[in-house]
Amino acid sequence: MLSQTKRERLERYERRLEMYYRAEEAVLLNQEYRMGTKSLKRADLSTIRAAIKELESQIEILKESGGKNKAFRFIPRDI
Repeated sequence: MLSQTKRERLERYERRLEMYYRAEEAVLLNQEYRMGTKSLKRADLSTIRAAIKELESQIEILKESGGKNKAFRFIPRDI
């Protein structure tokens, strides 16, 4: 069971991921266009895809771990 904070983070990641999917589609359909003398170039496709990959990874981590944080402890030793 996810905590409230983790659930909110998951929902935020999923909303952002959906926006990146739409941005990727917009870039794929039309990377650059002109209106009269002005031109507009959309964001770089590789940047969008990197963000999608990162968000998908974060969502998967939250879903698999059930929101549990993993903490590790080590004790430095002078041998």
